Amino acid sequence: MPHSSIKLTPGFNENATPALNETGFASGNLVRFIYDLAQGALVQKLGGWVQYSGLSTTAIVRALLAWEDTNAQTHLAYATQNAPSTTQAQLNVYPPVNGQSAITPRNTSDSVAVSVSTTSGSNKVTVTDGTVVGITDYDSVYIATQISVGGIVLFGQYACDPDGSLGSGTYTLYVTDILGNPLPATSTVANGGSVAKFATTTGTSASTVTVTLNNHGYSVESTFPVLVSTTVGGVTFYGQYLVQSVIDANNFTITAPTTPTSATSGYMNGGNAYYIYNFGVGSIPSGTGYGIGTYGGGGYGTGTAVTPATGTPISATDWTLDNWGEVLLACPINASTPSYQPIYAWDPLSGSPTATVIPNAPPVNDGIFVAMPQRQIIAWGSTFTGIQDPLLIRWCDVNNYNTWIGQITNQAGSYRIPRGSKIVGCIQGPQQGLIWTDVGLWSMQYIGTPYVYSFNELGYGCGLIARKAASSLNGVVYWMGPTQFYALSGNGISSIACPVWDVIFQDLDQSNLQKIRVAVNSRFSEIMWFYPTMSDGGEVNAYVKYNTSLNVWDYGTMGRSAWIDQSVLGAPIGADATPTGSSYLIYQHETSNDANGQPLVATFTTGYSSIAEGDLLTYVDQVWPDMKWGDYGSTQQTATINLTFNVANYPGDTPVAYGPYSLTQNTQYISPRFRGRLVSVTLTSSDIGSFWRLGNIRYRYSPDGKF
Repeated sequence: MPHSSIKLTPGFNENATPALNETGFASGNLVRFIYDLAQGALVQKLGGWVQYSGLSTTAIVRALLAWEDTNAQTHLAYATQNAPSTTQAQLNVYPPVNGQSAITPRNTSDSVAVSVSTTSGSNKVTVTDGTVVGITDYDSVYIATQISVGGIVLFGQYACDPDGSLGSGTYTLYVTDILGNPLPATSTVANGGSVAKFATTTGTSASTVTVTLNNHGYSVESTFPVLVSTTVGGVTFYGQYLVQSVIDANNFTITAPTTPTSATSGYMNGGNAYYIYNFGVGSIPSGTGYGIGTYGGGGYGTGTAVTPATGTPISATDWTLDNWGEVLLACPINASTPSYQPIYAWDPLSGSPTATVIPNAPPVNDGIFVAMPQRQIIAWGSTFTGIQDPLLIRWCDVNNYNTWIGQITNQAGSYRIPRGSKIVGCIQGPQQGLIWTDVGLWSMQYIGTPYVYSFNELGYGCGLIARKAASSLNGVVYWMGPTQFYALSGNGISSIACPVWDVIFQDLDQSNLQKIRVAVNSRFSEIMWFYPTMSDGGEVNAYVKYNTSLNVWDYGTMGRSAWIDQSVLGAPIGADATPTGSSYLIYQHETSNDANGQPLVATFTTGYSSIAEGDLLTYVDQVWPDMKWGDYGSTQQTATINLTFNVANYPGDTPVAYGPYSLTQNTQYISPRFRGRLVSVTLTSSDIGSFWRLGNIRYRYSPDGKF
């Protein structure tokens, strides 16, 4: 009887019909392809994973970062979304520093009556807030409602100074202009100040609203931001408004977004100030009892320090992380009102137990990265006014993240992308920063002073699908677009043919696109995208993988909500999107043949191979397996695989299964004894500790009559 072999074409192909995909792979899970000189590539079991240093969280990890500080100490930062049934996220670091791993930023918000004091000729301002006490000089405050007092307007983010009044409910700010120059008050005010007031009218001038804000400083066509939603005369004010006219130093007009229903007046936020406090922790001087600080402050004769305010962990649905030398940078994404997504910093060498806000950085951002070759934080979806501009890029000065306003003496600056509706994501790519909008790709190249960066559109119609769907591998940038995959190389942008397109884009959960995660595995020249499917409740549960060296694709079911490639911590690290009990585990990949001590179930099914032509059927009575049954050099060649033959006469038939047949290294041949025209093969393994790679399966056949 004659013999033949099944030589499989590497890579999965779900776009082809079953019969058209002859000698190809149709589907599978947890496998990969590796180079072979004769056949192009061979399929083998995917590398497994183990829990990294016992790390777990109570919420889904959305970001990971590995870095090394100047003391050669390696760190892993892992940031989560809000924990179940709470509005609190987590930012942790491993190994713990000073015995503490949780470094989550902490804040609190407060809507309280305005009580601010100024001294004529001084830029020192005292704020009284009896609700939040224990402000220290490690804290900062974001004032979201413009407060006019003593000839100046307080608005934005300020560093706090208790000024000897720790625990009294008062603290001081030092007011500066946009360039950092002191801005002194023009009059002395004790416990005063006022937020903006809106006055609506009806009739022919109904669209004109008068805003009263003493010493406002606005000019015609400048922008007046309203960060706290306020309703006056049936009109809800929120967002940015162009100043239409300036009446005097205390009054100006804007256009109502809707038609007022009555002529009336009302104050922003009901007349209250709105504060967002960010808390740091540090050494607090002792001795705040009787005779220390304000008269009567502290308990009589106690001489003990007042407990500083600490707030609660911030909310977040996602994060972007990067490092500034040894300093960890973190920017959370949340849905707070008013919008507040600042940039936090944490230095492992400082001893600080929490990440603290960078006061001079933009208070709202959609993400950050650190640019090279000059070290600068790049913030996208940023702001100048507190209202987010989805197309705005801002960057700090070189080697100084406390300076963000561009001057001739520094290299801070900004640029607004002129096309698209929003910036979706950014990365530091090879030789340049890369900025994706919803419709295209832009480059951001450092050119030095005076412009600092040049911006050029590299392609249109090739936008990014999600914030973390792009990365680089071996000098080439890869990303997932709304309907296909792309690459940027020295030859420009090109789309990547994807033979598993149907599986990905026809089952993609469009309402949870921001959960998509790119995952580079440079050890095997692979780049993966983990994504949510419509059938799995909105969380990441599947992956598609592209081998950039072999130009082949495969896919499967495995969810990772965050990922980092090979790093100072070794092999790639990924965070599980599915809980184990009530915990979400963090794994190090390519470290085992198993799935954290459990069987790694690897499988694939081929397309139909034609074993008969014309009217003749074919009978197969023997099959010889050809495999590698263990890791190279290992004496444990103990892999067990199960082989099933799916036999049909026509592509539309329900195939008849023969098997599964259990095969090991000691199996010389099996005798499936099936008869038909078309056959596909399903291979599965579910044993512990083993590895396998498929070679050249041969079979014995003979003609067996007509059909």
